[in-house]
Amino acid sequence: MTPPLDDAALPSRLPRPKEELEALKRAWKPTSGLGLLKEVNNNIIGVMYIGTALLFFVISGTLALVMRTQLAVPENDVLGHSLYNQFFTVHGTGMMFLFAVPIVEAIGVFLLPSMLAARDLPFPRLSAFAFWAYLFGGLAFFCSLIFEVAPDGGWFMYPPLTSMKFSPGINADFWLLGIGFIEISAIAGAIEIIVGILRTRPPGMTLDKIPVYCWSMLVMAGMIVFAFPAVIIATALLEIERAFDWPFFIAERGGDPLLWQHLFWFFGHPEVYIIFLPAAGLVSMMVPALAQRPLIGHDWVVVALVGTGFFSFGLWVHHMFATGIPPLSLSFFSAASMAVSVPAGIQVFAWIATLGKGRLQWTVATWFLLGFLFIFVAGGLTGVMVAVIPFDWQAHDSYFVVAHLHYVLIGGMVFPVFAGLYHWWPTMKGTMLSERLGRWAFWMMFIGFNVAFFPMHVSGLMGMPRRVYTYPGDLGWNVLNMVSTVGAFVMAFGVLLVLIDMARDAFGRGRPAPENPWKAGTLEWIPNDDYATRSIPHVRSLYPLWDNPNLSREVQEGAHYLPGAPTRRRETIVTSPIEARPQYLMPMPGPHWSHFLAGLFTAAHFICLAVQLYWVSLVPGVLAIASVFWWVWSLDKGADHPPQDVGGGWRVPVYLQGSENHSWWGTAVLLLVDGTAFACLCFTYVFLWTVSPDVWPVGTGSLPGLGWLFGEAALWVVAAGAMLLASRAVAGNRSWAMRGLLLAGVLLMAAAAVAEPYNRIGSGLVASESAYGAIVYMLASWQVFHVVILVLMTGYVLARSFAGRLHARRRVTFDNTMLMWIYTCGQGIVSLLLVHLFPRLAV
Repeated sequence: MTPPLDDAALPSRLPRPKEELEALKRAWKPTSGLGLLKEVNNNIIGVMYIGTALLFFVISGTLALVMRTQLAVPENDVLGHSLYNQFFTVHGTGMMFLFAVPIVEAIGVFLLPSMLAARDLPFPRLSAFAFWAYLFGGLAFFCSLIFEVAPDGGWFMYPPLTSMKFSPGINADFWLLGIGFIEISAIAGAIEIIVGILRTRPPGMTLDKIPVYCWSMLVMAGMIVFAFPAVIIATALLEIERAFDWPFFIAERGGDPLLWQHLFWFFGHPEVYIIFLPAAGLVSMMVPALAQRPLIGHDWVVVALVGTGFFSFGLWVHHMFATGIPPLSLSFFSAASMAVSVPAGIQVFAWIATLGKGRLQWTVATWFLLGFLFIFVAGGLTGVMVAVIPFDWQAHDSYFVVAHLHYVLIGGMVFPVFAGLYHWWPTMKGTMLSERLGRWAFWMMFIGFNVAFFPMHVSGLMGMPRRVYTYPGDLGWNVLNMVSTVGAFVMAFGVLLVLIDMARDAFGRGRPAPENPWKAGTLEWIPNDDYATRSIPHVRSLYPLWDNPNLSREVQEGAHYLPGAPTRRRETIVTSPIEARPQYLMPMPGPHWSHFLAGLFTAAHFICLAVQLYWVSLVPGVLAIASVFWWVWSLDKGADHPPQDVGGGWRVPVYLQGSENHSWWGTAVLLLVDGTAFACLCFTYVFLWTVSPDVWPVGTGSLPGLGWLFGEAALWVVAAGAMLLASRAVAGNRSWAMRGLLLAGVLLMAAAAVAEPYNRIGSGLVASESAYGAIVYMLASWQVFHVVILVLMTGYVLARSFAGRLHARRRVTFDNTMLMWIYTCGQGIVSLLLVHLFPRLAV
């Protein structure tokens, strides 16, 4: 029998011996200097992540100021059209891909461990890898401007303008390979966030007691899982078209440029809410603290967050109303575009009601929140306007849309983020930013923003098109553009004041912060050391510090769960995903060089590909794979300690296998990403078949016989069976049987993966001749890619087996490989059915 979680005696128990606290300090001692390169503490990684995102924000904003200078007067020559296009593309890409999404993930990486009272999130090396990959990739992307090879096709990179015919240089390749790579970093962060929120909550924090911010980050990370694979597949298809002339988007050979728009905006419109929802979560945490009362309509706000995430995937055609979409589809997506305003409105009314019913504290964060409400509501109103199809046809590609975009993104994300920086700064350094400088910064940003972007509504309605680098002086736009430029510089000065304030604090000019300066009720305000909380509290409500005013003292005295480090290592409690009951003690890895090297070499590999050093790219590619193997080799230690007493009558093991293990959950989330990417390829196949039936097989003579289908499918089925038998062999500690079955299964998978392209080459199908050939070979290549990954994973499993690190009671590595193996076999069968049967069904 397990003890109840509502054990009222827990807080009154005596603290553990002082030796355990000393062990805790030794296990979590932070590094400094060059040691930061191998640091894996998410508290430290989060601070570096936030700083890097702000750096990229400043760079992208500086580019915007130069563009506004160019547009301040008609027929200006500060920038030529080519350089303006590069500035425009890098600015938009930098803000959307290198600032907006990374900073909300960075704040999550920093805040979530303390908000969940966890010692750390479950994959600290993955977070560190995501950060270093983001840093190196982002720096390389911005440096492309220095060498005048920056992408110039717009941050949306529409083909055919970005095809090899119209963009023959490497400019587009920097975007396609660089951004595709950086999105991998975002997905890594999403996996960390999902598993962290579901599995490292404090005991008692059931799903109905999760802070709103955790819900917002959980929904955001889930949206990344299902949205980002679309843009990764889109960039892969366009890069392959440019490199190998496979015509996915070339209309003359059966491709369609609209395919890019469908894939890109299936990612692009959810991305707006991927950016907004974490910011809304921050607001929902700050408003109760500043108003000193619980959030009104908490349950409705959570439902609104989930509803926004759901609705956002039905809005991508919102950006394509002027592309000739059938009227019935236009009506559906117009209705969805309006419906998504309902959950946003629920949150706004909840915030206003809470502020109105509470005793408001007038801080810098309060001013930024009020500015956010004004700007975001205004942006939402114009969003409803462009959701009306006849109006959108008139305003499309005008400066009205530019104004709407910035009102939603800057109002909906930048202002809440700056509010959050002032609100949670004491948790970073234990000091307070300047209230005086903060207020000046807010008014400069608020006034400057509205002066800059409100006139764009008018200039857009007067006919000024977006994406122009100059304009004649007799169209009536001169004054409006000058006013917008002045406003942009005023806003930039406000941002500069915030940076000056942060610099003052970094140099020791900030005043010490009192404990819990805003008298908030959530766990991140419990005093933290380098190792997070002294003990992990028992949670009974949404606002534990208001529910129990003595909780901070109790936690500091070690009167709650895990008051020390019983295994003398970095460790935290893994709890059940629904009821948050302690399941096992998770030792976490310490500082290491592997994740830093993996991020560095992965970035170098993609940079070499972008500059067309294909053979050279193999060197950092191999080194990146070797770094990952070095990274994971020391993991999966098995049950190397007996079960430990973590307090409250709970004695938990140090190791669990199967679906209860946190790494199994991480692999499962990764397969959701993989499956979404494959679904995008299937959509590509069906879409091209629908729009270009003339290049599709019109008879069975041009298709392989059904014997090939059944034969290849049988190979995948037998390969899956080999893995299942190997799993039974591991359970029985029959190592040689397991090794033989794995080798046989890999050979069967390789044969199945190679059979399809071999058969198509033999039948004379050429990928570059038609979109049909391109997508058939792309699906086959996707399967070959997975088999290559499984060959590497199988080799790693065999190496662990021969080293004595894999057996019946230490098999997490094997179980994760088995998940990937079974998924790949199932994907192979679905791919075969799609390619072999659908053309026949069309006959």
